[in-house]
Formats: sequence, C-alpha cells, structure tokens
Amino acid sequence: MTHLQYIALGSAILFIASALASCSKPEEVAGCRFPNEASLKLVWSDEFDGNTLDTTKWSFDLGDGCQLGPNLCGWGNNELQYYTDREENVFVSDGYLTIRAKREIPSYLGQHAYTSARIVTKNKADWKYGKFDIRARMPIGQGLWPAIWMLPTENAYGEWPRSGEIDIMEYLGHRPNEVLGTIHYGNNGWGYNSQYLTLEEGSFYNDFHEFTLWWSEDCILFQVDGVDIGVPNTRSTVLPSTWPFDELFHMILNVAVGGNLPGNPDGTTLFPQVMEVDYVRVYQAE
Repeated sequence: MTHLQYIALGSAILFIASALASCSKPEEVAGCRFPNEASLKLVWSDEFDGNTLDTTKWSFDLGDGCQLGPNLCGWGNNELQYYTDREENVFVSDGYLTIRAKREIPSYLGQHAYTSARIVTKNKADWKYGKFDIRARMPIGQGLWPAIWMLPTENAYGEWPRSGEIDIMEYLGHRPNEVLGTIHYGNNGWGYNSQYLTLEEGSFYNDFHEFTLWWSEDCILFQVDGVDIGVPNTRSTVLPSTWPFDELFHMILNVAVGGNLPGNPDGTTLFPQVMEVDYVRVYQAE
C-alpha cells in the first residue's frame, strides 16, 4: 500500500488532528458522524463499460464559458480550453472514461489553442448526502488542472459561491504527488477551505487512486485511498457564513488547461494529456 504524508494547512495542532483523524473510522471522525459502511447502499454508478459515454447519465458542458456571460469567459478562472463533445476529447474504452486535453494546431474554430471535455450529471442525477467514490488517474505537466467536483443543481442560497461548491479532488499537473479537497461558500464574498494530501511515494500520474467524499447533514470529509485529507469541514468551518451543503448537488468531471490556480502551460508541457476514470460510485444510507 502506498504510504501517505499529510501536508496540512495551518498550525501544528491541525496537522496532529489530521493524523489522529485518519486512524478513526469514517463514521466517527473529529466529532462528525457519517453513515456506517454497512448501512450504505449503491444508488448510482458508472463503471464505463462499453464503447460510448452513457448519455442517460452524463451531459456535456460545451464552449469556453463566454456563452454564459462575460464574467464566465474562461469559465471564470482564465482557463484556456474550449470544451467539446468530440471523441478526440472524451471517449469510453476498455472500461475507462478518458478526458483528453489537446493542443490545437491550427487553432480550434480559428481561436482556441486547447480543447478538452467537461461532463456533468446535472438534471440526470443529483444527490444530497452520501459517500462518493471515484477511481482515477491524473495527467501531468504545467498548466493541467483536472477536477472531480460538485455544484448545486438549484442555487437555493443564491449565485456562486453562496450556494456552495464541493471539490472532491483538484490536482495541478506540475505537482504530480499532491491533491486538494476544497469547499467553497460565502454569504458576503468568497470563502473556501482547502486541504492537501501528498504522496510520499509514487504520483497521481503513475497510478490510479480512489478519491472519496463523505457528506452528511453537518460534515464534509475528503479521503484518498481511504485516508483522510485533513479534518472534516463542519458548519463551524464556514462561520459566519451559512452552511449551503444541504441541497441537491450534481457531479462534474473535467480537465482544464491553464487558469488562475495552475498557471498556463509552458515549453515543458507535453500534449495530449488525459485523465482516466475507472468508476464513479454513489452510496447512500438505507
């Protein structure tokens, strides 16, 4: 089994709490109670069998965000890719979903240097609370920004970030042994809490890893291969903001290119690059 090392945000106290939390059963972590594994039932999954993406489960987000408004060009993060539904960018084969980021020469549609794909379950499957397991392998290189994340299906608390965002896994291609788990929220302005996990050996590029979200009425916990990323997020985490994570959320899988967090590709970045997904499984208490 791969050895894992925590790089926690904040003080040494938080670091120690993270290590202790990882030794606890998921249903008894740092004052949070999650459903016992034995009570969970598989309610939705995609094993990516067959030769095509199951469009009864997934839809495509297309374009560069500009079609939704000027503030969402680059999908709000100064990203460079244009999302398509082409097989060059997204396909299913040999039991895996592949999302491929490409450099386009000449430019796609005459203006986009990169293409990729973003698939969503919105209006086809959404959930409130449960355990979410996604097994995947990451790309590598400066400027690559894949994510496994969730957004509210209805913005009950208002526009982003008021209604929340759950980032089960974010990864920066120039840091191949590190992933983040993050929540976004905020009644007045933008609040977020990010926690990191770093592999002592290997990388998220070389091997598949399982990324997990445990989500209950009052708590959100991220894991990698069953090991906690830091400590759970709770209602107190977001104070004085409202806890928006009590509504239905849907899932998003994508590979962005460039953007505020990773920076843009450079001369060291090799294309194409892929995120491969083995399965997505959703469990809820019976």
